[in-house]
Amino acid sequence: MRIRKVGLAAVTAALLTMAAVSPAAAEAKAKTYGYLDPASGQTFVPIRFFSEQSGASVAWDGTAKQVTIVRDDVQVKLGVSRKTAEVNGEKRELSASPFTDEGVAYVPLRFVAEALGMNAKWNSSLASVELRRENGVAKLPIIERGSKAAVREPFERQTRSFRVGSRTIEAELLYVSLLAPRVDLSVALAGGEVGKTEELKAIANRVGGTAAVNGTFFDAYTDSALKNPYGYVASGGDIVWKASGDKRTVFLFDANDNVEFVNGADFPERFGRGDVEGALQAGPRLVRDGKVELNVEDEGFKDPKILTGGGARTAIGVTRDHRLVLATVPGATIPQLAEIMRQAGALQAMNLDGGASSGLYYDGKYVTKPGRPIGNALVVSE
Repeated sequence: MRIRKVGLAAVTAALLTMAAVSPAAAEAKAKTYGYLDPASGQTFVPIRFFSEQSGASVAWDGTAKQVTIVRDDVQVKLGVSRKTAEVNGEKRELSASPFTDEGVAYVPLRFVAEALGMNAKWNSSLASVELRRENGVAKLPIIERGSKAAVREPFERQTRSFRVGSRTIEAELLYVSLLAPRVDLSVALAGGEVGKTEELKAIANRVGGTAAVNGTFFDAYTDSALKNPYGYVASGGDIVWKASGDKRTVFLFDANDNVEFVNGADFPERFGRGDVEGALQAGPRLVRDGKVELNVEDEGFKDPKILTGGGARTAIGVTRDHRLVLATVPGATIPQLAEIMRQAGALQAMNLDGGASSGLYYDGKYVTKPGRPIGNALVVSE
């Protein structure tokens, strides 16, 4: 599936895809996302996005199939399948009509955002739109209209062979839909404390996880009882281990499971925005915007195991249709791992701890069993 980059106007019209949600749907806690309509090239967003994120008042008339959005002194009225709208009583032409999908009303982002005087932009690296607010930025994942299958299926397990140069490398993959209603991400610490170690399966089971993958590098070879992480670790909205000045890539997510990959040096500022729920620092970065990108030495790596050597690896990435990619391979160099993640469909990807730490757990059993207890893990719960 491909999501095309669109201009601010198209994004704004798309963010206006408002969602009318029934009480039953609200109780299901379905995650909010918008659509890119290939036919019109515009982005549409659900009504609830405006009521929840912009401070606007949103009223839905189910009989007339019309929505009214009010923000400050501006009133916007739009109707499903209607090519005209009203802004403070004045008629305006629309290039694309609002529509409903499974009981949710969607409106063109650009039109609504411009009418309300709001700042919305397209973020190609996250396949999402961002709505600037006084107290921060609201993000909304965007998928191509007609691609609901990626939303309905929470998990997809694959064993695939990848042709990388002259080699064929088999990888274990687990795709996780970040838009599936009950999927939730968390960072879990071994034994619930920094410095302890525990079997990956035990970590997942203790926090009720359906799937889990090993996390950061840690001091696995020390004789001390404490085996501390190398790099930032955030869990439950708090930084539980600091690594100031470290440039290695950080994987992070917010309470709505919107994920990002940021440079370690930028992480303190990013965390300061107040919406980071969990984070794991490892690296190096493997894929950026759908292309292999390696700056291993720039991230501060000096170990030959990362620079030139091969071995068991674990990687994490995200696709354009907002599916997390968890991967393990029995033996690969970092450049080979990067190519595997690119071929697996990752828009962004990074390396996690590997070697004897490399592990993937899913549905009650190991897909790849680690050769030792580990310090922390990314856990996926339903």
